[in-house]
Amino acid sequence: MITLVDYLSVSAALFAVGVYGLVTKKNAMRLVFSVEMMINAANINFIAFNRFLWPTALGQTVVLFSIALAASEAAVILAIVVVAYRLHEDVNVSELKKLGG
Repeated sequence: MITLVDYLSVSAALFAVGVYGLVTKKNAMRLVFSVEMMINAANINFIAFNRFLWPTALGQTVVLFSIALAASEAAVILAIVVVAYRLHEDVNVSELKKLGG
């Protein structure tokens, strides 16, 4: 039987990996993936609390909106990264921060 603590442990591990990726990586695509992992960790929490504490569909509804927002956010960021790569042939965030404009 899977308990709430199991879900929260997986979510905490996923969130920690996402934070590690945000802190240590310099590539813009890896940063996007790290943010997506953190969003998915929050979604796991919503579903877990929905299943064990509030048996209504509120948590599932919030997760569906979160997934839709994450998909649109990823599409916009991917477009920005593609343009940055075309202009500068590099997606290193520390190099892109030095650009003035």
